[in-house]
Amino acid sequence: MVQQQTAHDLIDVVVQDHRAVDRAFADYENGGLSEPQRRELVDHTITEPVRHSVAEEQHLYPAARRVLADGDEIVDHEVQEHAEAEVVMKRLESTATTDPEFDRLTRQLIGDVRHHVQDEEQDLLPRLREACSADERRELGEKILRAKEAAPTRPHPAAPDRPPANKILAPGAGMVDRLRDALSVRSR
Repeated sequence: MVQQQTAHDLIDVVVQDHRAVDRAFADYENGGLSEPQRRELVDHTITEPVRHSVAEEQHLYPAARRVLADGDEIVDHEVQEHAEAEVVMKRLESTATTDPEFDRLTRQLIGDVRHHVQDEEQDLLPRLREACSADERRELGEKILRAKEAAPTRPHPAAPDRPPANKILAPGAGMVDRLRDALSVRSR
């Protein structure tokens, strides 16, 4: 029997985030953007994956470690990919849109994130769908949505990526990031 999914099912929440970021990547790749539009779009493609990654590290990955026999190995790989992408994001933040490095870094980020998404969607998420009940997935999806609200909006490559430290420190970093965003051109 196929179980009904809700809008807050873990798998749906994660995949919806993936699709939203990929649409922004496609907008960048289509070109025709002014320098300010490029900056705004790349800032968005930094903010959303950062929030998403923090939420995954707080809730999705601990669940995978708990319910999958090889969960530690899979999660360590996913966390390493997050760390690599955050280094690129951090460099992008301080690179002018007129610098040729901006486009190279953006394209590297796009490739890195797409690879990560493919890994999750082809391996991790289907396995979690099988290993977790619909109630567990719904609870995890709701936790991820809440975690994203408090998550940082800027990359912090040196920040802890495992509970409990990430759950304690991320909301504070998120608050500081949102204040910085409000005082800068990144204001929404």
